[in-house]
Formats: sequence, C-alpha cells, structure tokens
Amino acid sequence: MNPMDLLHDLVDWVLAWAESPFGGLALFALSAAESIIFPVPPDPLLIALGVGKPSFALVFAAVCLAGSLVGASIGYVIGMWGGRPVVDRLFSQQKITFVEQKYQRYDVWAILIAALTPIPYKVFTVTAGMFRLHFGRFMLASLLGRGARFFAVGLLIALFGEPIAAFIDEYLDILFIVFMVLLIGGFFVIKLLTRTGKPPDSREVKVSEEAAP
Repeated sequence: MNPMDLLHDLVDWVLAWAESPFGGLALFALSAAESIIFPVPPDPLLIALGVGKPSFALVFAAVCLAGSLVGASIGYVIGMWGGRPVVDRLFSQQKITFVEQKYQRYDVWAILIAALTPIPYKVFTVTAGMFRLHFGRFMLASLLGRGARFFAVGLLIALFGEPIAAFIDEYLDILFIVFMVLLIGGFFVIKLLTRTGKPPDSREVKVSEEAAP
C-alpha cells in the first residue's frame, strides 16, 4: 500500500473515532497504548475531538494526559519486570543505546525531552523501568512533558474557539501527516545520533595504534 494512502486511511480512522460517542474512551486508550508500543500519536485524535467540541477541549487534553500516564506506568513495569530480553524484543539496539546515553546525561529528565518532542516516547517509558529510574521522578517528568504538550493543544482550541477550530478542521489532514512525519523523523534522529555517537571500530583503533610512532 502507498504510504500516502495509508496515512489517509489513518486520518479517516481518527475522524471516525472523533465522531463516535466513544471518542473520549478511544483517546484514553490510544494515548495509553502510544506510551507503550503503539506507533500512532494521540495528538490528531485530541485535535479532532477538540475541534468537534471546543468547550471540552481541556477535558479531552486531561483525558489524553491521563491515558498517557497510565501507559507510561505500564511501560515502566514492563521494562522493570521484563528486563533486557523484553526491551530487546521491542526496540532495536540503536534505540536502546540512544536512550541509555540520554539517561546518563540527563537522568530521568530525559523523559521530559521525549514527552515534549517527536522522539518516540514509548522507548523511554519501557527502558526507564529496565534501567530502574526513580519511579516518582519518572512520572513527574512524564506529567510535565505530556501535560505541556496536550494542554497546549487544548488551550489553543479553548481560548480561540471557533476561529482556531475552523482552521484546524480545514487542515486536519495536513496536520495529521505532519505528526506522522515528525514521528518518523524521531526514529531517524535516534538512528543518526546513535551512529554518530558510537565508539570507533576495533579495527580502526588497531590500525591507528600501529600507525602511531
């Protein structure tokens, strides 16, 4: 299937949930699943629901945040009890190495970076449990990062009402594609950074040592 056709189908799927009476429940479930393994971010559904009911935009943001925190805690437990074998099955070694480097540099606040950016959040939630990061600070960083991200959307819709809702509604397909591009870009960022940050090959080290006077 053509990638653009797939994206269009995903847009249709999101809009269908937004028009369903179970839209709020779907938002909670999607947000929770995205924090563990699901590849689709909850932001487009949050936007679609907020556009449909601008007066409930902040409520939907709270639902999205709650689902994300539940998913984050589940991901943490999976990583803690499953350990390295489970993490190796879920993610590539490049992603694990990237996350480990971020934890070494920023400690648990690396979660805040992942929560706010397109970098795949799920990689950080599961590995946080594997590396035994402090659970309280892990959840606080998740609360701050995901809360800022989701409530920014909710506030825009709630404060500006119909004008911003009309704009988002008109360009919802484009916005969804932008989210997906950012998500895919996040995986490429991890791949690029792990490649540039990896140690030199042992053969290169040997050659340099032999060439040394």
